[in-house]
Amino acid sequence: MRFDVLTLFPEMFGAVLGNSIIGRAEKAGLLELNYIDIRDFSTDKHRKVDDTPYSGGGGMLMSAEPIYQAYMSVAEGLDYKPYTIFMSPQGSVFNQDKAIELSKHNHIILLCGHYEGIDQRVLDEIVDAEISLGDFVMTGGEIPAMAVIDTVARLIPGVLSNDGSFQNESHFQGLLEHPQYTKPRVWHDMEVPEVLLSGNHELIEKWKHEQSLLTTLKKRPDMLENEWLTDEDLKILDTMKGEI
Repeated sequence: MRFDVLTLFPEMFGAVLGNSIIGRAEKAGLLELNYIDIRDFSTDKHRKVDDTPYSGGGGMLMSAEPIYQAYMSVAEGLDYKPYTIFMSPQGSVFNQDKAIELSKHNHIILLCGHYEGIDQRVLDEIVDAEISLGDFVMTGGEIPAMAVIDTVARLIPGVLSNDGSFQNESHFQGLLEHPQYTKPRVWHDMEVPEVLLSGNHELIEKWKHEQSLLTTLKKRPDMLENEWLTDEDLKILDTMKGEI
């Protein structure tokens, strides 16, 4: 899978995405990550890429032409249009379902804004979707873009050592992940739940599911307002509600 990032700060990305799982996947050829400096496409001798908004007021807007040329440096000559995302607080809020949807694309361009925003005309011409990390405003789109790349990339086959491991994680199946434990068996007088030592895989899976329900009930009860919950899940939740 290929990601191209249009940004004013390409140097920010390598330090984060060049390490750990994403870095190894890139070295293995499973991911292609390119960071395009929008300033390289400025015609101004000072590499200026912004100007005052026609509406007046404070702040500066990123100009359309350098962004468009940066985009065309990636898209020109391709026989398809890369799926292009503008990282924006006005976008739809990013979640696991959206990550799964994006993982089905072979090529994604992420546009990172700065200052007071971007000339709307270039957004209208090149952008397919706007995505936000949440209902808050950041200084730029770089950190949100890193979060999207990290979340989507780990869904690509081969990126994780166990391709099925992400399916047990929080949010993938509509629930938060169950508690997990490792050695030693007793730590600060707290023991690993006995069922996890039993070797009974059916009981262990039942425990994990029940604990996922309980964790979600405690931390994110809003996530349980879903039609996919089974009758058995609802019974378990009713019992849990009386215990917490």
